[in-house]
Amino acid sequence: MLTSAVAGFAMSIALIVAIGAQNAFVLRQGLRREHVVPVVLTCAASDALLIAAGIAGVGTVVTGRPVLLTAIRWGGAAFLLGYAALAARRALRPGALLPTERPPATLRATLLACAAFTYLNPHVYLDTVLLLGGIAQQHPNRWLFGVGAALASIVWFTALGVGAHRLAPLLARTVAWRLLDGVIAAVMAALAVALLLG
Repeated sequence: MLTSAVAGFAMSIALIVAIGAQNAFVLRQGLRREHVVPVVLTCAASDALLIAAGIAGVGTVVTGRPVLLTAIRWGGAAFLLGYAALAARRALRPGALLPTERPPATLRATLLACAAFTYLNPHVYLDTVLLLGGIAQQHPNRWLFGVGAALASIVWFTALGVGAHRLAPLLARTVAWRLLDGVIAAVMAALAVALLLG
């Protein structure tokens, strides 16, 4: 039983640590110290929901509908390209780089953005519903595998959101924010291109 939970945790953490739209958003919120706990809870709960959906068999239904997969792929690519453009603009405009220079966003706007980074990103579905859900089916205790995978999300997003403020001294300089936003723009654009070509 414990083996399934540990396998779920290990597989999930390996997938989630890779930088992506959701991680970049949580990191930015953590650096700004803005609505961090609700953002972490939203990301972790969303991952748990999607992992559970995959274990319940939703992945099989989705893969059987090519039109739905195509719509998710194109919509996700458009979203990622839009976010890449915003990050690139921030990287090129030093006046907009420091997190304290922007007025705080409302909780509602922040949670809507968090939901967009979660549910409009096809990689989230590929990782949680299809991959983790599919691997869970191979374990004798698939729901314990899911618990382990969901726990990995909680641990990672908490560490990323709460621990981000430790990077604040490093990112207090404009050049560091320019580099961060430049990397985020490049990663988002690369993910979008990979989706369109895949």
